[in-house]
Amino acid sequence: MTGSALLVSAWLAVTHFKILASHPTTVSQSDELGLSAGAGPLGQTTASPGATANQQAEIVGTAVVSGGRHLKAGQRAEILAGYRNPLRAVSGLVPERIDEGVDFAGSGPVYALGDAVITYAGENAGWPGGGWITYRLTDGPDVGLMVYLAEDVTTTVQAGQHVTSSTVIGNMFNGGDGIETGWAQPTGASAESQLPQAGGIGGGGPFPTMVGLNFDQLLRSLGAPAASNYGQTAYGLLPAGYPNIWG
Repeated sequence: MTGSALLVSAWLAVTHFKILASHPTTVSQSDELGLSAGAGPLGQTTASPGATANQQAEIVGTAVVSGGRHLKAGQRAEILAGYRNPLRAVSGLVPERIDEGVDFAGSGPVYALGDAVITYAGENAGWPGGGWITYRLTDGPDVGLMVYLAEDVTTTVQAGQHVTSSTVIGNMFNGGDGIETGWAQPTGASAESQLPQAGGIGGGGPFPTMVGLNFDQLLRSLGAPAASNYGQTAYGLLPAGYPNIWG
C-alpha cells in the first residue's frame, strides 16, 4: 500500500507540475518575450525565435506582453495584427489632452496605424490648422473603422491610396495647435464623438470623450504616451463595434 501510495503521489506531483508549467500565469519570461517558439495553451502560438517584444506582442492566456510591458487580462495585442504606433518617429512628441480624439505636440512623420485605404487627404476648415486625413482600416481587429489625423499636419498621401503601418500619411509641424487623431465618422466628415450614438460631443466638450479615451487606449497599447487627462471621467458613449482595449 505504501509503495502504491508513493507511486500515486509521484504521478500526481508530476501531473500537477506539467499543468503549472503550461498554465498562462507560469509561462517563463523568455517565452513571453518571444525567445522560444511553439504552440501555447489553448492553441495559442508563441512568437518566432529572435523576435523582440517591440516587434510582436504575445497573448498567453491571461497575460499579454506588448512593448516589453505586462498587460492585464483581456487586453489585445494590436502589434500581432500589424498595427504600430503611428507617432513613433515624431520629434519632441508631447501628449496633450483627450478631447474628440487625442492631441499631441511635436514635429515629424505620422504613419498609418496599419493596412488601410485613404479616403480623404486635404483640408477641413472646421478644424484648427486645416489639415484633415481620413483612412479606413482594411485589416486587423479594427477592420472597417475610420481614423482621422487633423490640424497641424501636411498630407503626403492621396485619396484611394492603399497604405500600411510603414506609410507616412502626413508630416506634423509646430503650428500652435498640434495634431489631433482619433476615430472618425463612417463618412469621414468629422470625429465620431459628434454623432448622436456617441453622445453628440463636439469641439466645446465636455472632455475627455469616451470615443477619444478609447483611441488613447489604443495608442497606449502600441507604446504612445498617455494623454494628460486619461484618468478623468469620460463623457458620451462608445458605439458598438469599437475595440475593447483594456477589457
